[in-house]
Amino acid sequence: MFHQNQFRALLSSGKPTLSTRLQSTAPLVTEAVGALGLYDYVEFVAEYAPCDQYGLENLVRAAELHGMASMMKVDYQNRGFAAQKALASGFQAILFTDHTTPEQVEESIRLTMPKTPACGGEMGYLARRWIGYQSVEDQQEYIAMTRATVRAFMIEKKEAVDCIEEICAVPGIDMIQFGPNDFALSSGLVTRDDKARVRKAEEKVIAAALAHGIRPRCEINSAAKARYYLDQGVKDFSLGLELRVLQNFLRTEGGDLLAQLADSGLTR
Repeated sequence: MFHQNQFRALLSSGKPTLSTRLQSTAPLVTEAVGALGLYDYVEFVAEYAPCDQYGLENLVRAAELHGMASMMKVDYQNRGFAAQKALASGFQAILFTDHTTPEQVEESIRLTMPKTPACGGEMGYLARRWIGYQSVEDQQEYIAMTRATVRAFMIEKKEAVDCIEEICAVPGIDMIQFGPNDFALSSGLVTRDDKARVRKAEEKVIAAALAHGIRPRCEINSAAKARYYLDQGVKDFSLGLELRVLQNFLRTEGGDLLAQLADSGLTR
């Protein structure tokens, strides 16, 4: 039971990709996204949300039912454990966070590559959901499936931006994504007050990725924000964040409704 990595196929074909970010592993949320037929994959932001491995498997099952791929964003400190469990659950891509040096990037790639003489990785044979819960005799097929994992990296610390050329030169990186808030935090800046400096750093990261043949991926909160990135050559987008979308709706519509009630002389 080996599966083709749909995410890898999209990247290999040069096609654009569209995702949205989820903070819940509830299958109904993933299915609600999949039912729209608009998104190539969902990203579970495990860095921001609680989860267990049963929930991870159910999220991927729901995505697969709707022909979507899946990505998991993992914390830095336990990235090897979390990434391997995500892959075993069926996630097709891993988004690594908080790396600051090429050596750290190289280590994370090794942690998700098969432990073979040719690959030099650190991951063994994980007989879980992604291969049908069974051992099989074709190790070469397992190796190919493992290597097909899409490996993406956040470039979100000042140190990472400073050595972006060296990081992009590391073999095995498929995608990178700039993180404005963490970059501002690690630079002693405030995103709101230093927008020009943060944007300049983002443009530097995007240009370096494209020069090295790496796909830059950008998070946006509305389709109107895409043109700025499209003009730079970006074609991979993540649109919205589950709880932010919910809160924005409730804030805007709830505030408007309360204002209408007050205009009608109705107060709480």
